[in-house]
Amino acid sequence: MSGIKGMQHYSAEKKQEAIRLFLEEGLTYREIAERLKIRKRERIRMWVQDYRRRGSGLFTRHSGRPRKTTDEKTYIAQLEMENKLLKKLQSELQKDMLAKRDIGQSIISRKNSK
Repeated sequence: MSGIKGMQHYSAEKKQEAIRLFLEEGLTYREIAERLKIRKRERIRMWVQDYRRRGSGLFTRHSGRPRKTTDEKTYIAQLEMENKLLKKLQSELQKDMLAKRDIGQSIISRKNSK
């Protein structure tokens, strides 16, 4: 989800620069917002608070559910399994169609069954 409609997302570099300007150069939130073209000063304050709580790892960690990663071997194994299932389904459907048409039965079995 991308958040509220019209919500601006800022890069990690821009956030780090805003934090640096506040902590090292002592600029105010207003000055930083004007310099870096950030809409709300409140955001900068939140970034600084998060940085003070979590440290420099703030920008390297990702929140939310981790993405599914499929390596090549797993993907190939999955495709092979699907292939087997599809072949089995196809052969069963073919047998079913032949049985419905009464094709594929030998003449001898018909004579013996009467």
